[in-house]
Amino acid sequence: MIQLGKRQELTVVKRVDFGVYLADTGEEGNREERVLLPKKEVPQDVEVGSSLEVFIYRDSMDRPIATTRQPEFSVGETAVLKVKETGKIGAFLGWKLEKDLLLPFKEQTAKVQEGDECLVALYIDKSGRLCTTMKVYPYLRKDSPYKKDDRVEGRIYEIIENFGVFVAVDDCFCGMIPKREPAGSVKVGDKITARVAGVLEDGKLTLTLREKAYIQIGKDAELIMEMLKKEGGRLPFNDKADPDFIRSVTGMSKNEFKRAVGNLYKQRLIVIEADGIKLT
Repeated sequence: MIQLGKRQELTVVKRVDFGVYLADTGEEGNREERVLLPKKEVPQDVEVGSSLEVFIYRDSMDRPIATTRQPEFSVGETAVLKVKETGKIGAFLGWKLEKDLLLPFKEQTAKVQEGDECLVALYIDKSGRLCTTMKVYPYLRKDSPYKKDDRVEGRIYEIIENFGVFVAVDDCFCGMIPKREPAGSVKVGDKITARVAGVLEDGKLTLTLREKAYIQIGKDAELIMEMLKKEGGRLPFNDKADPDFIRSVTGMSKNEFKRAVGNLYKQRLIVIEADGIKLT
């Protein structure tokens, strides 16, 4: 069976002036189902009966065609491609083959512009054409080599308010910064460095942008000191404030804020008041 969007080994079954025809001659193949490999891509020593590894796609006339070139990915895989242009139905992404790939508007997790780099997966749409999607969650791998507290690099591909920030670690492994974790002003397409906070049973990575608590306390304390100085030496809230308010103002969870305030208090750098904190 000749599979669109896949790398596969096919057999030369006929030579013509403009190339060779290939077919799957295996046990489950159909010799009558053939695809053309254009003459410009036919290796010199190829004869009828020779096997070739090719990739199957559709040409500008929407006909299945073979190529010996190896594109960035196959159906079901992910790759980072650049936006060549945008149009009325979506964006068009360049890759190693002539016909650009469509990224429909409905498959974009954020609006893209010409020149942007997008992490996308390759799939076959309802009309039988190769297409791409930024909704790569189902296509990401869950067999990463990383363990708790490892530092990793990833690309943000989707942000869902009720769940968190979805990250493709190394552009291929499934990771997420949960909603409870501060993520700052990150956006889709950003490359980030994070720490593995945990590895779930199914292999997905839980990530955080923050350091281990004993390291982060010092950084959080420095941030609070900067805020105090900027606000004239006093903040009108303390660790008794609403957790959501603390997070919106400081980017910290209530526990993280409480630990940092406690650290400053022990150093006698601040005084904790009933309705705020102030520099000593």
